[in-house]
Amino acid sequence: MDPIFLAQALVRCPSVTPADAGAMDVLQQALEKLGFTVTRLTFGEEPDGPIENLFATIGSGGPHFAFAGHTDVVPEGSGWSVNPFSAGIHDGQLVGRGIADMKGAIAAMVFAAAAHVERGSPGTLSFIITGDEEGPATYGTDRILEWMEERGIRPDMCLVGEPTSVQKLGDCMKIGRRGSLNAWISVLGAQGHVAYPDRADNPIRRLVPALNELQARVLDTGNDWFTASNLEITDLEVGNPATNVIPAVAKARLNIRFNDMHKGPELAAWIEEVIARHAPNADVKIRISGEAFLTEPGVLSALVSAAVEAETGRVPELSTTGGTSDARFIRRLCPVVEFGLPGMSMHKVDEQASVADIEALGRIYDRLLRAVFAG
Repeated sequence: MDPIFLAQALVRCPSVTPADAGAMDVLQQALEKLGFTVTRLTFGEEPDGPIENLFATIGSGGPHFAFAGHTDVVPEGSGWSVNPFSAGIHDGQLVGRGIADMKGAIAAMVFAAAAHVERGSPGTLSFIITGDEEGPATYGTDRILEWMEERGIRPDMCLVGEPTSVQKLGDCMKIGRRGSLNAWISVLGAQGHVAYPDRADNPIRRLVPALNELQARVLDTGNDWFTASNLEITDLEVGNPATNVIPAVAKARLNIRFNDMHKGPELAAWIEEVIARHAPNADVKIRISGEAFLTEPGVLSALVSAAVEAETGRVPELSTTGGTSDARFIRRLCPVVEFGLPGMSMHKVDEQASVADIEALGRIYDRLLRAVFAG
């Protein structure tokens, strides 16, 4: 099985969330040729759906190892030197939207799965693949896991193929992620002439002190595995074009990336309490997109590290940096780590991955499966 050919076929599907554009068909055909039983799961409605997802499995009994990932990609943007969905190879680099994040890793997983099937190894191997990771993630991996839980399907361990490597393939593995919380704050006032402030109510006077109090708190200083939690104000909006008018409303948006010393609902309650003291009539909407989690170094991370070192000579750093990933959902079922291609070009113009790295990643995944199913 040629991982480069499959990676090119996947990239040529312009699967910008929530579109699938044939990517799941390509993957389904590749897995069915290997003997996998493939179940297509379509969830959701417009505007965030419908979303195409896929669960595939082969074998029975234990151990049960799962590969997980996503076929959806971010919009291509402008300024590419080539067609972003042509998947051409230039100077040893396969160039295309989604090749690093993470169609190259999916192709490498299928390569490893083919070798696993040819060996006739005992146990169960499965794929958990969504088309809704780059978007709201409402109808993606979380829903697939609910479907699995209803049927009593629970892997013993899972690897997500996110592009965790930094400079060189194998230099970093993710064993956890910080949580993420977004808050939208709208403070109401009363519009009026600036010369008659007693006849108006300026909402900015309440919003700014509230934001100052939120920012002033040191949430923590980090711990052994996580950097410090941080709160960032990401938007301020008044929309007042006049110089002599007190506005009627002032809005703000903030994000907190928090480590495992906090829980999302506790932070949400703190935000609501601070805002309520400064602006009792404010409207506050909060969305927690994921809790912090950590897969303590152990059997899974050791197996991945050994496979990486055997192939590349590098021992990957165990890290929890970066944004969120679908591992935040999978961790409720089983231990999960993330390991994949270098991510320097992900989401950028001329996203790329070297042919050599994609092939090497396939061999790393193959070494991992050999170790997992050795018993």
